[in-house]
Amino acid sequence: MAAELTAHQLIAQHRPTLDQALEAIRTRAYWSPHPEHPKAYGENGSLGMAEGKAAFDAVLGTRIDLGQPGTDDWVGGEVSPYGIELGVTYPHADVDVLLPAMRAGQRAWRDAGAEARAAVCLEILKRISDRTHEFAHAVMHTSGQAFMMAFQAGGPHAQDRGLEAVAYAYVEQVRTPDSAEWVKPQGKRDPLTMTKRFTPVPRGIALLIGCNTFPTWNGYPGLFASLATGNAVLVKPHPRAVLPLALTVQVAREVLAETGFDPNLVALAAERPAEGIAKTLAVRPEIRIIDYTGSTAFGDWLEANARQAQVYTEKAGVNTVIVESTDNYKGMLSNLAFSLSLYSGQMCTTPQNLLIPRDGITTEEGPKSFDEVVADLAKSVGGLLGDDARANALLGAIVNPDVKARLEAASGLGEVALPSREISNPEFPDAVVRTPVIVKLDGTKPDDEAAYMSECFGPVSFAVAVDSAADAVDLLRRTIRDKGAMTVGAYTSSEEFEQAVQEACLEECAQLSLNLTGGVYVNQTAAFSDFHGSGGNPAANAALSDGAFVANRFRVVEVRRDA
Repeated sequence: MAAELTAHQLIAQHRPTLDQALEAIRTRAYWSPHPEHPKAYGENGSLGMAEGKAAFDAVLGTRIDLGQPGTDDWVGGEVSPYGIELGVTYPHADVDVLLPAMRAGQRAWRDAGAEARAAVCLEILKRISDRTHEFAHAVMHTSGQAFMMAFQAGGPHAQDRGLEAVAYAYVEQVRTPDSAEWVKPQGKRDPLTMTKRFTPVPRGIALLIGCNTFPTWNGYPGLFASLATGNAVLVKPHPRAVLPLALTVQVAREVLAETGFDPNLVALAAERPAEGIAKTLAVRPEIRIIDYTGSTAFGDWLEANARQAQVYTEKAGVNTVIVESTDNYKGMLSNLAFSLSLYSGQMCTTPQNLLIPRDGITTEEGPKSFDEVVADLAKSVGGLLGDDARANALLGAIVNPDVKARLEAASGLGEVALPSREISNPEFPDAVVRTPVIVKLDGTKPDDEAAYMSECFGPVSFAVAVDSAADAVDLLRRTIRDKGAMTVGAYTSSEEFEQAVQEACLEECAQLSLNLTGGVYVNQTAAFSDFHGSGGNPAANAALSDGAFVANRFRVVEVRRDA
């Protein structure tokens, strides 16, 4: 079957989904084409629970041969945070061979046009969606997420973010028409007439530097934004989380080949232990776009040194929640307890600092002192995680030894309001599972400030006593400005204070959640509606997703001639 016909078939098949995505980003209303419930899979070609687990088991101990040019070795070594050695090996690339091969297919991909590229991307996402159960196990055993979170965040929510990026990419590319007839009147003389053609031209090869904790959720926006705008994409996974992105590359290459495009438009760059190829790749002249999620130190290095590339970073911040007052005390405590516990706090959106006036807060139950609020929050977390089976389902496993070390050191920073406890996982006895720790600090003490003004990634939060609600807002501003924040939360029953917090977040460019007491949490965002990060404070220089996230991945080149 001709490649052109296949592309047209994909456009016909996926155009309705693309149109719904375009409408969703316009209205910001809830929409998702990817089911969140595990039982929704198993028909129409998708893998059910047992089939997905079998597919994951079948890949363990195997070699994933992607057929890439320039393969000079096979590398691996992933060990699940749950204690399982995955035993999967991946191609190690000679980039001097691979990068030229990736560039070779870009002309045909560019010339295919925005709609065909979007349709191919949607076919890739559909095939990934059909294997959601398999991908869920791959995410679980590389990130340490509990299965249900790995299924949802690593599956449908990640796929939603990828589709969202495709929608934004399409909008930005079709903003300029393909062609235009230009006629300028000249009075009594004949008008000047020209024919003009406009082509979105990709920047070049994009480098996706994956993260350990959310390989697909954080990886898919950049991957699909670059691919949909005509760029080839080299995927460099985190060494401890290769499998989910390797499977993604495998699917992408299959779809590209089947639709008549060069499969080398998407390739994998796995690395040997301690090889550190991200730094080498990042400054290659062929690399024109970089997407990165991870530590502030390396994100800053990329922004300073990868000068030839357009660099999109999600780094780190100190996320803050202000508790000034509430008219739903139990709902507030329950919501915060879940937010602090989910995935052992190993999310870039998890609250770290809880700013509470030292004189206490007002509630519908009457006034509550600082100590009472902290004690009640500790009790709420303890109740939530009191049952070990439920705790395992919420906490997952500690992703690496650095998180465990920070957790253990946190108890020495101040008065411990809630000690962390060890939980055993009967299914995975080698998993490291710990409940969160809450430490009391004083917002006026320099030694305490050194602790709460530093990011402590993991299940660690600080209850910080401040002199007043106004001081809390001042500290919030300074925290966002100096350290950045992916999320901000506030609880208040005062319209005046709500306006003060809102103004602080608008001026410092941070995403704000107010008075969450139900089933939506400050550390969760919904694709097509919520922006993840703002791109306006030090935590990230981009938002997932908006027009700015995709528009500079291509340029429009004009060819004009006399009509």
